[in-house]
Amino acid sequence: MRFPRLPDWAIYAAIVVAVLFAALGRDERADAPPPPPKSSEPLGEVVGPASPFDPSVVVDVPKKTGPAAGTAFSIARSGVWLTARHVVDGCAKPVIVVGPSTGVAVNVRVDPRSEAALLFTEGGSDALPLSLTEPLRRGQRAFHPGFPQGEPGEASSRLLGRETLVVRGHGARSEPVLVWAETGRTDGLKGSLGGLSGAPALDAQGRVLGVTIAESPRRGRIYTTAPEMVRATLSSNGRRPDGPGTARQTITPQNYFYVADDLRRELQVAQVLCLD
Repeated sequence: MRFPRLPDWAIYAAIVVAVLFAALGRDERADAPPPPPKSSEPLGEVVGPASPFDPSVVVDVPKKTGPAAGTAFSIARSGVWLTARHVVDGCAKPVIVVGPSTGVAVNVRVDPRSEAALLFTEGGSDALPLSLTEPLRRGQRAFHPGFPQGEPGEASSRLLGRETLVVRGHGARSEPVLVWAETGRTDGLKGSLGGLSGAPALDAQGRVLGVTIAESPRRGRIYTTAPEMVRATLSSNGRRPDGPGTARQTITPQNYFYVADDLRRELQVAQVLCLD
């Protein structure tokens, strides 16, 4: 059986249509971005404001403290830093370490209501962006780059909720804090995270959620200041941090070690020593 021969114009038209369709199809696929990855770790409910019904954690602070070491981070290029109060409170000669055996003297302003403290130097490093008004969700991650045990190191955590920090002794007060479950740390780092106090708690976008202030090693907990307390500390000192800015890259459990190294190398996160 023989099929009738198609006219030449019909063959040419079919070829043109096929070429155009293929070309447009390639352009459409080339321009379309890949779909976002599906999250296998959904976040929990929003963490509400501080409440009198929040559980409490009690800390006894002696009147006299010895030489201390901790971490600070830049919040303004002009030379404004945040750290944990107990790292510098009562210290006569606090310094920020900027190189081997090299430190820069700092002026300290302690907020009597909070565990956050401000440090001031003549000029500083690029500021870390702050995120002190965004809602927090249970299960969200935080990353804590600093100097645990006096050496470069970091930890990661997940948000559990709020507690009330009750300080007895020197600087007695109560304040709301955030409590996090530790989920990872520097390879080979054993025991206490002492020295990480004052480190920023960074979200996945590299923004500061609070100041790392304490740990509970037996429970695997890390405590940070609540965002509203950091805002109050800044406001009471008439300080406005640099603009929100943007992080250079997203922080993940797979790369936070490298991000922490970069922050320390550029002195956005630095070690604080008390030379008493």
